[in-house]
Amino acid sequence: MQELIIKPSKKLSIDLKELLAYHELFFYFAWRDVKVRYKQTSIGIIWAVLQPFIQMVVFTVFFNRAAGISSGNPAVPYAIFSFTGLLFWNFFSQSLTRASNSLVDNQSVVTKVYFPRILLPLTSTLVGLIDFAFAFIVFIGLMVFFKISPTLSAAFLLLPALLITFIAASGIGMFLAAINVKYRDVKQAVPFLIQVGLFITPVIYPVSAIPERYQWLLYLNPMTGVINMMRSSFLDTAPINWPLTWLSIGVAMLSFVLGVIYFKSKEREFADII
Repeated sequence: MQELIIKPSKKLSIDLKELLAYHELFFYFAWRDVKVRYKQTSIGIIWAVLQPFIQMVVFTVFFNRAAGISSGNPAVPYAIFSFTGLLFWNFFSQSLTRASNSLVDNQSVVTKVYFPRILLPLTSTLVGLIDFAFAFIVFIGLMVFFKISPTLSAAFLLLPALLITFIAASGIGMFLAAINVKYRDVKQAVPFLIQVGLFITPVIYPVSAIPERYQWLLYLNPMTGVINMMRSSFLDTAPINWPLTWLSIGVAMLSFVLGVIYFKSKEREFADII
């Protein structure tokens, strides 16, 4: 009897032809993750709306009213200012968490059959768009409530902002997922890193709160460029700083490339180690 062994390619890049061949599995993983996420929850998808809304209320009470942190623009209420940041930060942080655990959570599949392992972190990140969509409806409601009209650029920049967030979360998520196979400390470290990341990302405060000569350090965080771009286009808080925004985009792209390279370099070992 002849034994056929299928192994992942040695190429440190994404094989698009192979991914297209497994497109049905990609959508299966995505749909399965959606069902598992809300299985046996009494209020289901409402959690996607409730979480950022409650965070917005808490931030407004403690950081705006108590600590005196403002939106940086008197015409923009702090509540919707913070919700805009939370909208994209939650998409990023939740996607990153799921992507970093994607291989370990699917170890029974990883050890039994071959498929492009990169599908797992990518689908884990993609699922976050569903939560984002429902939270975005609340965001639109807040804009109507506060009588804020988005600028014309908002319609053109929303999809690029989502794409940058997806790229950043996928790239870092793939890197952490590959490490998590061998070192399970990653699962414990990621929530802590996300908590720290919240405070080094301008979710609670405007970029203008940081001295101008140090602002470029904030933009090394891909989410700074995304959040500031969305606040500028939807809330008209301040003009977009395009040179620094391109710095954030470049860091997101670099994170994705390095994430893919590291993930592919370790892919052949996943089934043996996990």
